[in-house]
Amino acid sequence: MKKNLLLSVLLVLLFPLSALTMEDYKMLLQLAQDNTAFYETDFTGNYTIVQDKPGEGKNITEAIMYRRDKTGNWTILITGPAKQKGKGYLQFEDNIWFYDPTDKRYTFTNSKDKFQNTNANTSDFAPQFYARDYNIVKAEETKLGKLDCVVFDLKANKENVNYSVIKLWVTKDDGLVRKKEEYSLSGQKLRTIAVPSYQIIKSEKRDYSVPVSMLIQDNLRGKKIGDKIQYEKTQITIKNVKFEKVSDVVYTKPYLEMMSK
Repeated sequence: MKKNLLLSVLLVLLFPLSALTMEDYKMLLQLAQDNTAFYETDFTGNYTIVQDKPGEGKNITEAIMYRRDKTGNWTILITGPAKQKGKGYLQFEDNIWFYDPTDKRYTFTNSKDKFQNTNANTSDFAPQFYARDYNIVKAEETKLGKLDCVVFDLKANKENVNYSVIKLWVTKDDGLVRKKEEYSLSGQKLRTIAVPSYQIIKSEKRDYSVPVSMLIQDNLRGKKIGDKIQYEKTQITIKNVKFEKVSDVVYTKPYLEMMSK
């Protein structure tokens, strides 16, 4: 995307020279949003989702995801474990459907629902609209470990968002989200998401930055073990990423039904 490249160049040239203005912050937030979407081509990736429940152990789900961000369509096909294989999710026309091959039925779901009862929402697998759906309440330069970041305090400017308030750490030089805290309107912390590193995937259109993994901590779901509260966590690892067109049929109900057999 030419817009992404232009924003990246402007950020590198501008930010080291002077204190950031509100326009600079808005530009960086727009880049952070653009970096979560792949509008030029389809996306395919293998996902490993590991949920860690304190005192109960870990559950592992394997899945393959297809995204066509240009039209807002995506498909997730669960490939493991065996008892979950063949289940899947499908988004089209702003609707999200869950398919269970056991009873061959579709159930309507939404972006706020948990993915396979983990700490991830279905919305975590799709583009994030930080600049579109939120206003900047506060922004300042900070360090996140060794990374030079801008931390944004964001408040939703519309009602139908998953989280009313977000705190977002974005690296200044590339506009990549490194950490996110999600809050209710009353100020209760709901989840914390860390993105330690990214992989650069080259394609015919451009180079894309895709998280190597994401660690999601659910601040509402935990258990007291000893004298400490340990929260549930879900780690999502992404591998075998490709940016190339896939068949239109992949984004349809018949495809999920066919792949579940």
